[in-house]
Amino acid sequence: MKPAGIYIHIPFCRARCSYCDFATGPYDGGLAERYVRAVAAEIKDFQSDQSTPDVDTVYFGGGTPSLLAPDQAARILEAVRSRFRVRADAEVTMEMNPGTVTGDALREFRRLGVNRASFGAQTFDDAELKRLGRTHTADDVHKTFALLRESGFTNINFDLIAGLPAQALQSWSRNLEEALALRPEHLSFYILEVHEGTPLADQIRRGAQPRPDDDLAAEMYRMMLERAAGAGYEHYEISNLCLPGQESRHNTKYWTHDAVYGFGCSAHSYDGRRTRWSNERDAARYTELIETDCSPVVETTPLDERAARAETIFLGLRLMRGVNLADYRARFGSDLRDEYADDLARLREAGLIELDDDLMRLTAAGALFSNEVFVTFV
Repeated sequence: MKPAGIYIHIPFCRARCSYCDFATGPYDGGLAERYVRAVAAEIKDFQSDQSTPDVDTVYFGGGTPSLLAPDQAARILEAVRSRFRVRADAEVTMEMNPGTVTGDALREFRRLGVNRASFGAQTFDDAELKRLGRTHTADDVHKTFALLRESGFTNINFDLIAGLPAQALQSWSRNLEEALALRPEHLSFYILEVHEGTPLADQIRRGAQPRPDDDLAAEMYRMMLERAAGAGYEHYEISNLCLPGQESRHNTKYWTHDAVYGFGCSAHSYDGRRTRWSNERDAARYTELIETDCSPVVETTPLDERAARAETIFLGLRLMRGVNLADYRARFGSDLRDEYADDLARLREAGLIELDDDLMRLTAAGALFSNEVFVTFV
């Protein structure tokens, strides 16, 4: 098997954003310390059919992992290295929010082996940030980026969100100018999704915020691709761009069906073959389960042949290089062109996919309307 990835969920945030539906909550020092001990214990107790699995990516996600004290991150990384064989050139990513880190903390994280930073700029417009419930300002983004560079980080990702309520194309254009001027190695961009049960969904339902304009968001997506390409970025995945050679090695594992082992509350895992499982979502309950020597796993899903084929196709199509049809034949013993002949003809006629020798990939239009393509294979 190829080396696996490790995902570690840190659920604590300084404040909860209005659009967020992740497993997160306010930072609590006492719970955070217990939680770190629980995550380290879960990692050390991990069972695998390989005595010591190889790992080449570690990803601290959340939440705001940078709210951890460096010694807490160190204990988690020590647990990872005691249970897994972590390669010397492993990509170790930490998510953070602007304005939540100091130069001293960043230098300590860097010393611990964290070599990639990913943070949610979201927008460079202070009014838009306020409407989203973000606690940082555009100035915080610039200051945090400068601190990262000063602390030795040479691999930085920004998150940007398009299609915000009341966001104009001109505002989005300024966002792109600011982001590209800083020239991070990687850019992740998303069209806002309004999830039921979030404060934002309630605000829109009450008329306190306007409903996002899908057509305008699509225009923002196209503008992002055009501007970024002109600045030397490669569009390698539907929502991700990078400077040459700076793809997210960890996130690519999800799209290529590699093993990723998740630890912490709400973490999801995949063994790289046929089984997925997920942990208890609530941080306090997860911690109690570990402390009482109970398993935090609340759901296990075996993938049958049909599900494995579907995932291979629609996850592979997220990558702009597409799905290798020869690899698909070798794995499943059948030709994807024959299995989906009528569907592929329809998608090609609609201009959403293209077939070239042994590759099937999304067109530019297909990337924009990818859900309409993916549903064909699910």
